[in-house]
Amino acid sequence: MNLNYIVIEGNIGAGKTTLSKMIAKEYNAKLILEQFADNPFLPKFYKEPDKYSFQLELSFLAERYQQLNQELTSRDLFRPFTLADYYFMKSLIFARATLKEDEYNLYRQIFNIIYKSIPKPDLYVYLHVDVKNLKRNISNRGRDYEKEISEEYLARVQDGYFDFFRQQNDIKYLIIDTNSLDFVENQRDYAKIKELIFERQYPVGINRITI
Repeated sequence: MNLNYIVIEGNIGAGKTTLSKMIAKEYNAKLILEQFADNPFLPKFYKEPDKYSFQLELSFLAERYQQLNQELTSRDLFRPFTLADYYFMKSLIFARATLKEDEYNLYRQIFNIIYKSIPKPDLYVYLHVDVKNLKRNISNRGRDYEKEISEEYLARVQDGYFDFFRQQNDIKYLIIDTNSLDFVENQRDYAKIKELIFERQYPVGINRITI
């Protein structure tokens, strides 16, 4: 499969950034990682979501657009492809899970203006992990500001992703159930994921695989 731009996504704690780094290192790909650690609204949001949700989502929208617009329009001739650990539509998915209806409607108007200018990936890979396993992964990585994330919130985000997949029918989606995989510690699991991404052809639309 000829892939110039790949997105690896997933819910919070799914391992998308870890997998993206592993693949980019092996294939010498240009890597785009979401810059969220320095967002001043994130710790505040997890403690008081109703108060800081709109500020948080607007700040993420601006940061993601600026980064993707810059990185995807500047081709690196020494890299075989570009790999990102998020897609711009993530902004709308998380906004839907966090904002009140009137705030979300305003947010979506702003989002729609920007979204048209963002390139679409050749393949969108989604790492599906059950909510309870996500909570375990989040706990294991030990970020203080993530301690307040609830299973209910993770479930809303997960539903948002699948609603997005059903509505957007012009992208190739590869949904990999990774609940039984450990691609960090198990080389066979990592090899299986690489084979699914790089050695198979997929039609436009949703392609689900459980290993």
